[in-house]
Amino acid sequence: MAHPRRIRLAVFVQGTGNHIAGWRMPGASASNESLEVLQSIAATAERGLFDLLFISDGLATKVKGDHPSFVTRTEPLVAMGALAVTTRHVGLGATVSSTYSDPFTVARGFASLDHISKGRAAWNVVTSSNAGSAANFSRAAHPEHDKRYEIAEEFVDVVKGLWDCWEDDALVRDTATGLFVDPAKVHALNHQGRHFQVAGPLSMSRSPSGHPVIIQAGASASGQAFAARTAEVVFAVVQELEEARRNYAEFKALLPNYGRTPEQCHILPGVMPFIGRTDQEARDLLAELQGYLDASNALTLVSARIGHDVSGLPLDGPVPNFPPTDMSHGFARTLMAAAARENMTLRDLYNLIAAARGHWVITGSPKRIADILEEWFTTGAADGFNILPPWFPGQFDAFVDQLVPELQRRGLFRTAYEGTTLRENLGLARPPGRRGSVEG
Repeated sequence: MAHPRRIRLAVFVQGTGNHIAGWRMPGASASNESLEVLQSIAATAERGLFDLLFISDGLATKVKGDHPSFVTRTEPLVAMGALAVTTRHVGLGATVSSTYSDPFTVARGFASLDHISKGRAAWNVVTSSNAGSAANFSRAAHPEHDKRYEIAEEFVDVVKGLWDCWEDDALVRDTATGLFVDPAKVHALNHQGRHFQVAGPLSMSRSPSGHPVIIQAGASASGQAFAARTAEVVFAVVQELEEARRNYAEFKALLPNYGRTPEQCHILPGVMPFIGRTDQEARDLLAELQGYLDASNALTLVSARIGHDVSGLPLDGPVPNFPPTDMSHGFARTLMAAAARENMTLRDLYNLIAAARGHWVITGSPKRIADILEEWFTTGAADGFNILPPWFPGQFDAFVDQLVPELQRRGLFRTAYEGTTLRENLGLARPPGRRGSVEG
């Protein structure tokens, strides 16, 4: 029986907080490398009945001027493997780049996480916008934007093919006959493509999910087409309700082009909520954090998000009408539109980016924030939200202990997990097994 439509919730895990200065708040975590911090966040997410715990990644580091969570971070798959042991229900999402990885290794890693977690793995497919990554992988140059998406499409096809090389009942383990594996039900892939040549099969049986859930966040035309073809969860970057409704409708309209229905992909805008007992207290919390900002750090983030160096420009001058670049299209487009719409100065823009790296920031009491999330959910702007607590544990505890009960009272959010796998909790079907492209 189909579940009633409910808000889907993911939490974006940054041990130092999602606000650039979140780690400086009294009682806040200041580590991105502590397993104990990650375990505490995961326990809170599970207590709050969240669908997904998500860890991002980056393959190039700037020690000076970057967000603390971009300077130090654990490898996401390793972290999620550890968290699989101490959680039972919440999905475990990890970022791995299709530009700087190998399909066989990625397929094996996420299938392993899915086995260990009993069906709770999710892969956030990124193409890596930071050109500095190339130098860390013995590459002479970073592939251009559309080329990265071309590679990503074949990469995902190969990974899915490898996940399907084993039929669901191939692992026999018959102690009476001594037959461990039915070889007729294990198939080679023998992929020969433009970018990859992979024989297969994987050295493990088909995982509980069949395919771990695929997440994507591309906002360019190439990224949107890629997500419509492959993604089951999309992390969106939006600032304004009408823009979000328009983007939601346009993306959902792409899905039938790939034989998919709108229900087969959930759109989760990123949102940083500041929760207070009153609306004013919440605004004061944001103001307190903004008071820690250093202009040079924030301008580094502005440059990274829009793809143009703004370090020498006057802070109180207008934001120039910069042309698009090969950097992160979704953030750049959303931020430049907001700057034009609200006649921002560069100082306004860096305040916005420093708060949530370009994501949407809302402040208020639990009731006010629930009103906003309900409007977005019920009027065609979102299927749920990717929550970016400004610091941990304080603001994440506030969301789980104050906002989740308010959403539950309104019938907008679950009161218990629907199943044991991430697919079941998201209302996504398990992909049927398919044979490899050639016989084994």
